[in-house]
Amino acid sequence: MSKTSTELTRHALNGPTMGTRWSALFFTDPGFDVSPLNAALQAAVEEVDGQMSSWKPDSDLMRINRAPVGEWIDAPERLIEVLRLGLEIGRASGGAFDVCMGDAVTAWGFGPEAATGERIRIALSAPRQPSWEIIDIADARLRKRAAVTLDLNGIAKGYGVDRLAAVLEQFGVTSFLAGIDGEMRARGLRPDGEAWTIAVEQPDHARRAAHSVLALSDAAVATSGDYRHWVDVQGTRLSHTMDPRRGAPLAASPASVTVVARSCAEADAWATALMVLGADKAADLQQRFGLEVLFLLRGASGEITARPVGPLFSSGARSAP
Repeated sequence: MSKTSTELTRHALNGPTMGTRWSALFFTDPGFDVSPLNAALQAAVEEVDGQMSSWKPDSDLMRINRAPVGEWIDAPERLIEVLRLGLEIGRASGGAFDVCMGDAVTAWGFGPEAATGERIRIALSAPRQPSWEIIDIADARLRKRAAVTLDLNGIAKGYGVDRLAAVLEQFGVTSFLAGIDGEMRARGLRPDGEAWTIAVEQPDHARRAAHSVLALSDAAVATSGDYRHWVDVQGTRLSHTMDPRRGAPLAASPASVTVVARSCAEADAWATALMVLGADKAADLQQRFGLEVLFLLRGASGEITARPVGPLFSSGARSAP
């Protein structure tokens, strides 16, 4: 018989990472020492950030970006793992997810430096090849076949959540909800036998509010949208999601895309890819890869319409009160 929540101690840990905060919610028997676990969770996300950040000049990712074209470069295991997954999803999405968009991200002001007209012109005119054709990976090394700038902002945060989950499991925590910002991963059930509840955010520039609520167990969820990170260019608000075909922010996109997948890294990358592809192309991907997707579409007058793809959102998400 499972223990009731009154017999267990609730723990809500959190800490800084990637310009936001990580969190972990779980229950244990009384007397469980969370101090070593808290330190291990913080170390896990710091490792991911230290390897994959485009904001830290000394990260492994930035070291690779500075390396000459054609030179084989040693890279840490976790960075290689994320790059492999990024290239795999890039190919599967037909290039809608692309880890080689760092030049465009920087040019349009979504990196550590402000946008400039010259950088934007270069990004718009730069020749673009599919990432899986110009990045070679062999064991713990990689090389660039062209002068590209790697950027993992569309997958690293999700991978960080997966690392939080792995650490919790290593410490014997078998039911939890872990997250970084809006990317979440759930395992098991709450002590009352219910799934973990997660809010799908309303795509509103001005305020934070829930659009609907999702019950999640043994899966991960990530959302990409046009409403939280943007730049203003000559009076036009441009979202952070890049169109790999143009080297520029998307000219038109869903208000948000929420994806449920096996891992948070996969959900994170696919949410970005589906922002680029749009709702009309999602059904085939849902069938091929088992994704569960919720598109929130913004109408001409600002109204929001939900378009679920897959059985989970069609029947499982409920409107927020």
